[in-house]
Amino acid sequence: MVIMTEKQIPDFVSDIVATGCDIRAVADFYVIADADLPDDVYEAVEPELMRISETYGERDHLKAQITNYLYSIGRCYPPPVVQ
Repeated sequence: MVIMTEKQIPDFVSDIVATGCDIRAVADFYVIADADLPDDVYEAVEPELMRISETYGERDHLKAQITNYLYSIGRCYPPPVVQ
């Protein structure tokens, strides 16, 4: 079984974003918004999402670190307030 490392978090996020799916921190967890895609678009990117999941493997143990990383780059909901 492949287990994702903390060092891989930026690449994981980048790979998800490259599919056209949004990934955001929400409170103390993160979501990958693949369900928000139209059916035909989802069907087109689903193989890539599966490849990403297989490449990075298990990541539940990194939930807090992934969430923190997403907050640090402004990929969160609600979005950061710019003053």
